[in-house]
Amino acid sequence: MMLIRCIHCGLRNVSEFRYGGEARARPDPNCATARQWHAYLYEKTNPAGWTTERWYHAAGCRRYLVVERHTLTNEIRAVRLPDGPQAGGS
Repeated sequence: MMLIRCIHCGLRNVSEFRYGGEARARPDPNCATARQWHAYLYEKTNPAGWTTERWYHAAGCRRYLVVERHTLTNEIRAVRLPDGPQAGGS
């Protein structure tokens, strides 16, 4: 069972969350090329190791979190708000 420590709600089962994909910067809509949009929307890194992801706490506070997770072990080393303070792992 994977547990995520929500900044607002504490330690919770992953079943309360919805995966939101890799956390990465969105291209500027005023000057991004079609190639940049394609890369942002469809090209994922899918590493075998540490990655930074967005998770939505659907069954809890209904807020987004940024989670640093190891894709092979599901170990979580940090959780933070999209632009906020960091909390410890699971």
